[in-house]
Amino acid sequence: MLRRTILAFFVVASAPAAFVPAEAQECDAAGTVGSGGSAAAGDTSASTTGTAGTCRTDDGTTSSIAVGGSAASSEGKAKSRTKINDNPSQLQGRSKAQAIDKGTFSKSQTKTKVTDDGLQSRTKTMSHVPGEKPTKSKTKALIPLPQPE
Repeated sequence: MLRRTILAFFVVASAPAAFVPAEAQECDAAGTVGSGGSAAAGDTSASTTGTAGTCRTDDGTTSSIAVGGSAASSEGKAKSRTKINDNPSQLQGRSKAQAIDKGTFSKSQTKTKVTDDGLQSRTKTMSHVPGEKPTKSKTKALIPLPQPE
């Protein structure tokens, strides 16, 4: 099970505050992963990216994730959306971006996740101009983490 730690500092104006830094712990297992890509055709473009990291210590596991995307079209339509899901078994982020202009389109999608077993990030892109062959790309990165004894 993944455990997230959220740190927050609150200072009350009338109370003196003293902050004592916590001692750093070494990770028993750690990793980072990321992928991203762009597609462009005609007057359209779309890009997405994702990255994640995790550190497992005796006190638990701390993970972070970031995903994002953008799309542009000179005269057509462009849209992008990003979503992050957090549940006890995994931390997952998805980003999709797409631009369309009179049949010409570009799209990109990145999915990044952190599980107890490791980290994974993949990106798929595609662009197409009517009458031509589509251009496609796939990138996938997988970082397994050693299991605790």
